[in-house]
Amino acid sequence: MGFVSFLGRVLFASLFILSAWQLYNEFGANDGLAAKDFAIKFSGLQKNLSSKLGVRVPDVDVRHLVGITIFMKGVGGILFVFYSTLAACLLLLHLVLTTPILYDFYNYPPDQPQYHLLLNEFLLSTALCGALLFFVGMKNSILKRQLKKKTPKTKTGVNMRLCSIRHKWGC
Repeated sequence: MGFVSFLGRVLFASLFILSAWQLYNEFGANDGLAAKDFAIKFSGLQKNLSSKLGVRVPDVDVRHLVGITIFMKGVGGILFVFYSTLAACLLLLHLVLTTPILYDFYNYPPDQPQYHLLLNEFLLSTALCGALLFFVGMKNSILKRQLKKKTPKTKTGVNMRLCSIRHKWGC
């Protein structure tokens, strides 16, 4: 069971590690295609939030957001292979922060093809969040079960004498 669990963690983490590697390779002097796409999506989110909330959302350098995304995916994926709860929390934080920005299906009417593609990706990211929450919950429950296990009590000389007396008298 240990090898199957390890293989599952490797396969799950490879999604994030390979994605971070691809994003890192695209992220060069001209910030890459991913940063440009992220900037467009983030500006759309800023406009939506400022129109709905009535306050101006502060400007953020998109290059820093992409760098943080690369870090969270890469380090979180590598640590996840080694059964780390911190890694699961990093990946979960990454998904919670970037999913609504990157997969903005809510900006399109349902009759456009982008709506269905973005909704599908949004739901897949939501499923990954659920898997990470499941991982954290299972790891915590396993640790609690291990702490609750009682160690067997050793029999001392007094206890052994009482047992032999009871056995002789038929108690």
